[in-house]
Amino acid sequence: MDFEPLSIGNEVVEFEVGDSAGEDDGTGLDLRHPDDLVERSASSGAGDLSSSDVDPILEPCEGMEFDSEQAARIFYNSYARRTGFGTRVSVYQRSRRDGSIMCRHVVCSREGFRRGGSESKSKRRRTVTRVGCKAQITVKKQSSGKWAVSKFVKEHNHELVPPDKVHCLRSHRHVSGPARSLIDTLQAAGMGPSGVMSVLIKESGGVNSVGFTKIDCQNYMSSSRQRTLGSGVQLVLDYLKQMQAADPGFFCAVQGDFDNLAGNIFWADASSRKNYAYFGDTVNFDTTYRMNRYRVPFAPFTGWNHHGQPVLFGCALLRNESESSFIWLFQTWLDAMSGSHPVSITTDQDRIIRSAVAHVLPGSRHRFCRWNVFREAREKLSDVYCSHPNFEAEFQRCVNITETVEDFELCWESLLETYGLRNNEWLQLMYNARQKWVPVFLMDTFFGEMSIMQGSDSINSYFDGYINASTSIQVLIRQYEKAIAGRHEKEIKSDYETLHTAPVLKTPSPMEKQAANVYTRKIFKKFQEELIETLAYPATIIKDMELEAVYRVARFGEDHKAHFVKVDVFSKKACCSCQMFEFSGIMCRHILAVFRVMNVLTLPPQYILTRWTRNAKSESLPDDYMVGFPSNLQESLTACYENLRREAIKYVEDGAKSIHSYTVAMDALQIAAQKVAASKKCGLGLEQKTLIKGCQIQSSRCTVG
Repeated sequence: MDFEPLSIGNEVVEFEVGDSAGEDDGTGLDLRHPDDLVERSASSGAGDLSSSDVDPILEPCEGMEFDSEQAARIFYNSYARRTGFGTRVSVYQRSRRDGSIMCRHVVCSREGFRRGGSESKSKRRRTVTRVGCKAQITVKKQSSGKWAVSKFVKEHNHELVPPDKVHCLRSHRHVSGPARSLIDTLQAAGMGPSGVMSVLIKESGGVNSVGFTKIDCQNYMSSSRQRTLGSGVQLVLDYLKQMQAADPGFFCAVQGDFDNLAGNIFWADASSRKNYAYFGDTVNFDTTYRMNRYRVPFAPFTGWNHHGQPVLFGCALLRNESESSFIWLFQTWLDAMSGSHPVSITTDQDRIIRSAVAHVLPGSRHRFCRWNVFREAREKLSDVYCSHPNFEAEFQRCVNITETVEDFELCWESLLETYGLRNNEWLQLMYNARQKWVPVFLMDTFFGEMSIMQGSDSINSYFDGYINASTSIQVLIRQYEKAIAGRHEKEIKSDYETLHTAPVLKTPSPMEKQAANVYTRKIFKKFQEELIETLAYPATIIKDMELEAVYRVARFGEDHKAHFVKVDVFSKKACCSCQMFEFSGIMCRHILAVFRVMNVLTLPPQYILTRWTRNAKSESLPDDYMVGFPSNLQESLTACYENLRREAIKYVEDGAKSIHSYTVAMDALQIAAQKVAASKKCGLGLEQKTLIKGCQIQSSRCTVG
């Protein structure tokens, strides 16, 4: 059955009322409780009918009286529920004397027809629900103040809804008070709509007794999250203003105005913006809050640093999830990153987000997060998962392990056939979008992941362990700062291990030694694994031309899984059918095996990505990236720290090369320490004055879009 979403915020939504929707007629009736409405409405306004005399199948009749228009609507809606149709408030007539409503028509929800013009303008075709049904009642206000039924049409021109489906009709759906309390409790515990509905169905004794649908539950949870924000948004805005005062490189933008904030908020500190300059080739937009129903709609932009650790590129507080708001958010984020488009971006598969990415980042390769796809599969294919325990493993193997498009297509067909899923709509939709989430179609683009399996675990979540479903907006900022400090500490530790601990070399290869001196520790370990594997992968030349050659590379005993490497004989430029280098930026075992045969002893420069090296953050930023960043005495403490740390690392590397250079470096360091101590004593007043001046200037930099 098709039905429209229920808007929780409207107190009389099931009647779709117009001007009189929220009028209080003094009856004290709650229009959204269909249970026991017959007794209440009849006793309050049905003339001589007392609650004890009411027939449970009582139907309207001309002349029946009610104390108010609202009581009449409730009575007719209750009758409609028992009979098997929905209702909708239609036209009304007002008094010329005082403008009050004197006559009201309440019709079957399938009355009339949809307008043809609006259908053509709609982005997606809506299900035809109106078929010109004439069933209705008309109530008129009498001189006595009561409302009487002046017209009643009983017959319908369509089939009525059976009792086990009537709860799907819009006018009979309602999230009751007890249900709301339970939903709030379960949402605070991190449970999503599917889990909440499962609990409600069990507690109510069946899906027919819940009184609303999963869509209604999801809408209520979304609106509940917005209510939870409340005045807490002002705390975030105050924090952002303080950050701008202390950090001239801090970027903040608000969609809408500060007095009536209903749009999104975006911010990125100087460190995030600089990190993007170094590692902004691939980006993740993390909307975990939507799947896990977080209390705070907090969505970070993240990536991978030179250690393969999550790195932050900015954060958003999403109070509006319309397509225009997401377009504003992506455009604002891009502006903060000096307009530099990433090579690739990973998001969830939401239609609105997809449209916004295509609008703002048309040149970036857009990928759906596989973790989200697998999570949605467990929901959409729950029956299959329960009845076939092996399905999940086979489904993930089909997606993750197949190495060619042909292998994937054969495996997918086999999966559909084995489990009888050829007509499953969700699987068909995901198959049509396979080029946006199945790895074999994405290997030609850089995503910065060490392996294919990495993307199936979870999206790159920078705030794991810091922000969860129970985090309120009041503690968001504190956890945000803890996460930044924690991630920064891990990066410092990895920098130290890379510079001051030597990795264990496992071969006499000059290439391994070269990689150990160039890459960060984690990236070197991955390269070392690939290099060692070449011992089990013989390379056989199958095409030898003057300028290039083609090699066949396969593991001993696995000739059916061969890969092919084409290499330029002079430039040593090579490409492999596995496309691992294009995907992760690290050389694969197949090309390394070919290099071994060709006696290539060191890695060609084009195969050492700066972003994976220990000096990834040592290069100077382009001039366009420095616009809006701190400089001279106005430099923020964060930027100062980053600059000093970068220079100190280079200083340590040069100073530790020999005993002589070590002695010179230590002497110079002692002199520098004395000068720094002296500057702190005589320069304190100047530093304070500069900070105050920066605060005055930067307090107005929070742009309004």
